[in-house]
Amino acid sequence: VDSDLPAGRDTSLGSRGVRRLYKPPARGIETPLARAVCPAADASSGQRDVHAGLRVAIKSCQVSASYSGATAALAPSVGLAETLESGGDSEAAAAELAPIMQAGAIYEDQYFLGTSIARPLIAKRMVEIARKEKAHAIAHGATGKGNDQVRFELTTAALAPDLDIIAPWRMAEFRAEFPGRKEMIAYCRKHKIDVEASAKKPYSMDRNLLHISYEAGILEDIEFDAFAPKNKGMFKLSVSPEDAPNKPEHVTLDFEKGNCIAVNGKALSPLGVMRKLNQLGGKHGIGRVDIVENRFVGMKSRGVYETPGGAILHFAHRQIETITLDREVMHIRDSLIPKYSELVYNGFWYAPEREMLQALVTESQRNVTGTVKVKLYKGNLMTAGRQSPVSLYNPDIATMEADPTEAYNQDDASGFINLNALRLRVRAKVQGKRRCQ
Repeated sequence: VDSDLPAGRDTSLGSRGVRRLYKPPARGIETPLARAVCPAADASSGQRDVHAGLRVAIKSCQVSASYSGATAALAPSVGLAETLESGGDSEAAAAELAPIMQAGAIYEDQYFLGTSIARPLIAKRMVEIARKEKAHAIAHGATGKGNDQVRFELTTAALAPDLDIIAPWRMAEFRAEFPGRKEMIAYCRKHKIDVEASAKKPYSMDRNLLHISYEAGILEDIEFDAFAPKNKGMFKLSVSPEDAPNKPEHVTLDFEKGNCIAVNGKALSPLGVMRKLNQLGGKHGIGRVDIVENRFVGMKSRGVYETPGGAILHFAHRQIETITLDREVMHIRDSLIPKYSELVYNGFWYAPEREMLQALVTESQRNVTGTVKVKLYKGNLMTAGRQSPVSLYNPDIATMEADPTEAYNQDDASGFINLNALRLRVRAKVQGKRRCQ
């Protein structure tokens, strides 16, 4: 269930098909009817309006389950922020964002992986609830054409390979009743299941602590301008850059071992950092992107994203790395970012190869400590200063004036260049004429 929306349409209706379409294995007992347990995932910022939306989402789960004849045993909320039951999950889950930020992960140079990281964390909690409830299977409402089905199921395979998977969108009987989202919206209206999607808002939204995404519906037309003034009502986390303040604002971020630990001099938890940066970034129109991305299942898909806090954090983290990371360490880590990001995007969060790369990233962050000042202005991020007690930048060495440290002898550059040019000279003598023909 999308926490800030009244209910997740696909998942709410998916629970209707669990009893009719799934035949649980006996496994020692007779279970003629399916019992549905509907976790409500709060993967958002823990704000009051989100909690209100989550309460409606839980009610929607109850209504949807009642139409299937199944039992709706609603488990504690899960996800990337405070839950209705307790605040215990919020900080731990927010901290799960740290690994991808330390890695500088970004898919296809534009997407900050907001939904990609949320799905494995939700699936992990679903597995925990399934164990507690002695469930035979985990169900999800992800479409059979998207990435989320893969993310949910790869996580389940890695953590609980014995659990069955129920995916109504991949069942012909379910698709016969609900060929598309138009029929699903109509069903929800008829049975008073409150969902955000409508004829006036014909697109899907998914929000969590890191971002909010918009896709499908009118956004499937790649010539549709999502950022046009007439469409500003679509966005939830940020103002348009045109409507942002005319005066820039500076924000300082303190890092320790690659993790942001304070904003504007105030120590904050991981959750507090993201909340504060989301507020500041949203105010200044930071982090909006419109991309056509390559889905893991093979097709290209258009998505519009708001990632105000994540964009600031990603940018500032890179700036502190520029003065604290060794050149070769940075280049090796950077060469792995596309692969790391692809693994997260494709749902391999709990795969050994992602964990192996994470160990390398963690090692690279040992000295990524210091402070970055960033200027926010009408959708733009600009560096306004950086400092670190372990900075590798030495102005005395870098200066174009006389070097008081005498650490660098310009005469040495001649031999450096000659050695690096040797193979080029040899190749030119042997193959030069052929290359020029």
